[in-house]
Amino acid sequence: MGAVVSAAARGCRRALLAAAALPLAACPLAAAPSPATPSPAEDAAFLDALTWGASPSSFAELRAKGREAWLREQLHPPTPSRLPAAVQPVIDGLTPKDSLYERALYLDAFKRAADSEPDPEARKSAEHAFQVLLQDAGRQAASTTILRALYAPDQLRERLTWFWFNRFNVHQGKATIRAGIGDYVDTAIRPRALGRFRDLLEASLRHPAMLRYLDNTDNAAGHINENYAREAMELHTMGVGSGYTQADVEALARILTGVGVAPTRDETKVRPERRADLLRDGLFVFNPNRHDYGAKLFLGHEIRSQGFAEVEEALDLIARSPATARNVTRALAAYYLGHPPDEALAAQLAQVFARSDGDIAAVMEALVRSPAFAASQPGQFKDPMRYVLSALRMAYDGRVILNAGPVLGWLNRLGEGLFGRTTPDGYPTDAAAWSGPGQLAARFEVARQIGSGPAGLFKPAEGRPDEPAFPLIANGFYFTVLEGGLSPATRAALAQAVSPQDWNTLFLASPEFAR
Repeated sequence: MGAVVSAAARGCRRALLAAAALPLAACPLAAAPSPATPSPAEDAAFLDALTWGASPSSFAELRAKGREAWLREQLHPPTPSRLPAAVQPVIDGLTPKDSLYERALYLDAFKRAADSEPDPEARKSAEHAFQVLLQDAGRQAASTTILRALYAPDQLRERLTWFWFNRFNVHQGKATIRAGIGDYVDTAIRPRALGRFRDLLEASLRHPAMLRYLDNTDNAAGHINENYAREAMELHTMGVGSGYTQADVEALARILTGVGVAPTRDETKVRPERRADLLRDGLFVFNPNRHDYGAKLFLGHEIRSQGFAEVEEALDLIARSPATARNVTRALAAYYLGHPPDEALAAQLAQVFARSDGDIAAVMEALVRSPAFAASQPGQFKDPMRYVLSALRMAYDGRVILNAGPVLGWLNRLGEGLFGRTTPDGYPTDAAAWSGPGQLAARFEVARQIGSGPAGLFKPAEGRPDEPAFPLIANGFYFTVLEGGLSPATRAALAQAVSPQDWNTLFLASPEFAR
């Protein structure tokens, strides 16, 4: 029996490796622009393209509501985000009860006490305990993010939350960022994922995670640090070669002096004539003592000395720049299409961005209604995040995982660990970055672990066994909608399966599921 399973697995792995090189037109499920009443297969592809993966329940919801009503709800979801009743208690158990400000004060005091411990062994033990606190905070934030991605009904917002986090990337391993990375996602990114880009840009700028990651906490008059200013223009907004100059980077860095973090209850002492310019909001601070009040010329505009209002004016100029409209909408389209948009679509999306003052929902609606979006389904090759989450949504529809540890391990193994990108450019989203032979071999092993059993996903606590669970992939959704789109090679591989576990593995490793 083992030899038969191995042969089937080898055959499916070869098919997956070969399929990675196929052009979009070669995908057997590729859909033309939909007619007035989409077919079940077209709706499944549409759903898969916009969410973290089609599942039997999400497909039934789409078909019951109709595509138009479903899309309206996804583009304009309620705030705060909805969660199923079975998921909310799990999220609540992972969410810190205190504010980020209180946590930062505690950690700062803990670290100072550890560093001042005179006994070397006691100091080593205290420093280890400090690192454990940070690791636990990062693990809880990652688990919460995974659970929201898997189960939140607002799937489009969850996909965009990951996209925007990846664009405004911070690395959890720097300083104490992991203590606040969950707050960064939950308070800066997710609430604005479908809102105005200008608001998202400022929320990211004001968050301690970004200020620490890109060193604006070190940016002060007379000691300029250009790191955040440069990445904000190069990666977050306008893009390389869009017309800004080194002088603009230097001017923006000067505008951003004094924008930082104050992890203390102590009053910020400011000269009386600058007292009105002081801003404090939790950990965020604009300290006039550190601000360069000199004259500045930024993107051709004179910036008058006015404290934090200079930052607001600079953000307005950046967010409303035609270069930002082009660069941001191109990246958004490429993420959802699986390839850069053609010039006509790129121009259309940039116009929508400019006309709507950066309304992300309006841009997304224009993209989703474009012929290019329908033609791309489901040709784009899934990056590891999409692959793992779509496999879990398919395998355990309606069953809430209790332990996200295996999911985080799979993402790390596939090279896209959550909050793990060290550089500010974020993970690549193109297929070429994720379709190499080594990546696909690792992906096959992940498919085997997901398809073979609970894999620790339903272990309620360390040291306790998994609760009974088995992935149900050969379900009604598969037989009535998905099976008809499989290639003869995939059907032949599945026919060789000698157990449900083997069948699950082969399906999850198939070229069709990879796309």
